[in-house]
Amino acid sequence: MKKITFLLVGFSILLSSQAKAQDEITESDRVPTTAVPFLLISGDARASGMADMGVATSADTYSQQWNPAKYAFVEDQQGVGISYVPYLRELVNDINVGQVNYYNRINERSAFAASLRYFNLGEIESRQTAEQEALILKPNQVSFDLTYALRLGEQISMAVTGRYIRSDLRLQTSNADASAANSFGVDISAFYQSEEIAYDNFNGRWRGGINISNIGPKIKYDDAGQESFIPTNFKAGAGFDFILDASNTIGTYAEFNKLLVPTPSDSNNDGVINREDDYYNESSFGAMLSSWSDAPNGFSEELKEITWALGAEYWYEDSFAFRLGYFNESDVKGFRKFLTLGAGFKYSITRIDVSYLFSTAKSVTNPLEGSLRFSLSFNFGEKYREY
Repeated sequence: MKKITFLLVGFSILLSSQAKAQDEITESDRVPTTAVPFLLISGDARASGMADMGVATSADTYSQQWNPAKYAFVEDQQGVGISYVPYLRELVNDINVGQVNYYNRINERSAFAASLRYFNLGEIESRQTAEQEALILKPNQVSFDLTYALRLGEQISMAVTGRYIRSDLRLQTSNADASAANSFGVDISAFYQSEEIAYDNFNGRWRGGINISNIGPKIKYDDAGQESFIPTNFKAGAGFDFILDASNTIGTYAEFNKLLVPTPSDSNNDGVINREDDYYNESSFGAMLSSWSDAPNGFSEELKEITWALGAEYWYEDSFAFRLGYFNESDVKGFRKFLTLGAGFKYSITRIDVSYLFSTAKSVTNPLEGSLRFSLSFNFGEKYREY
């Protein structure tokens, strides 16, 4: 069973090399891919319960992954969160993502936060012959983040995040000097939250957010100098809270997402899509701009590279929550389509969140299918009242 994990090394690297005959190359062959995609796996059950949403939801302990600028609006002075995500559970039982978050709202205007994420790819038994004693390999990937968030006004904030990335996928078999690959990324985010507004039959509150994450250089996996893009990502969303009364609130949200990496294409017309094409040699910073207009079929293909999600969250007396979400990706650009359900329970300083995913794309198996995700958080210290 653990030999299956060996296949996941190639999946985790997700290098964009492809070999397709020119007359067979279609939009489904031009799916943008990156190294270290574990950075995009939803790390908390609240966001997972709303189809991996978080850029425009209310601030919480796990805002670091989605929109760190939200920490300037968090209501508790400090928070600690621990989450666990089983991965590819229908195939193996030793692959998972673990995450620890911490934030501290320093004062009315600013906050800082940190998080550590660990992607365990299980164990691989490596041997040259059937009789040889197996060498146990444990590939893994790690990231560590630091954030500073600042209120620019009563209703808007921005944040800057620095991220260290380490990807240890080198198999130390024939090459004893194999080493891990390292890179870094920067996030720039903004968040808007209105005051509570009185309507005819209810009160309401608007939210909006933008996060450009993992801005940074390519990551190198081998001495030959071949490099891969890290998952520079653009996310934008909006939300509205229906505050029905003191006990009942319903939040509704919509988000859009696009990878800011090149679309693979056969630019040199040699009949294959591979590292010899121009898209692979694009700089990581240049790709952030060109990725909006580099698809061979123009704007219509660029639109297919944008995913969208809708979600809702119901809170009763700030003690129990129920969540629902739907995520959609183009049939020719990955075909991820899934429905999510989630729930949250809050008592005193403790909150527990759970979520479950149902894939609605029959031809594609979602790696999180059949996985129950858990998050645990503790919020304490001085209270900040925003409304």
